[in-house]
Amino acid sequence: MSTTDIETTTTATDVALCWLRITGCLLLLSVHGLPKLLHFDHELGVIEDPFGLGSWLTLSLAIFAEVLCPVFIVLGVLTRLATLPVLFLLAVSVIWVHPEWSLAEGQFAWLLLIVFSTIFVAGPGRLALGTRLAHHWPLLREL
Repeated sequence: MSTTDIETTTTATDVALCWLRITGCLLLLSVHGLPKLLHFDHELGVIEDPFGLGSWLTLSLAIFAEVLCPVFIVLGVLTRLATLPVLFLLAVSVIWVHPEWSLAEGQFAWLLLIVFSTIFVAGPGRLALGTRLAHHWPLLREL
C-alpha cells in the first residue's frame, strides 16, 4: 500500500468522528442554538449574564457558539478552532451559571463537554470537508 492509499482509506475511526461531529452538533443546535436564534427577543429576558457583558452581547455570543460553530464542526472546517467557543460556553454553563446542578441535573452539559472535547482532541477525521480542502488551502489544515 502506498502513502496515498493510506491517506485516502476511510477507517472506522473516521466514520465514528463524522458521526460524533454530526450528532453532537445536531443536539446542540436543536436543544440550545436554534431556540435561542428563533426566539431571540424572549431569550434576551431570560439569559444569564455571568460576566456582565449585557444580555444582547451574551446571547449573541451564545448563538455564535451554538449555531455558527456547529455548522463549521459538521462540515469539518476549522473544526478544532470551532470547538473552543462551544467548550467555553459549556464550561461557563456548568461552572458559573449553574454551579448548583447535581451531576444528574447537568448531565446533558457534561455529555456535550465530553463530545466536543473529544472532537477537539481527535480532530474531524478524514470524512470532513476541511480535510479535503486543506490540500488546496493550507490555512484550513487542522492543527
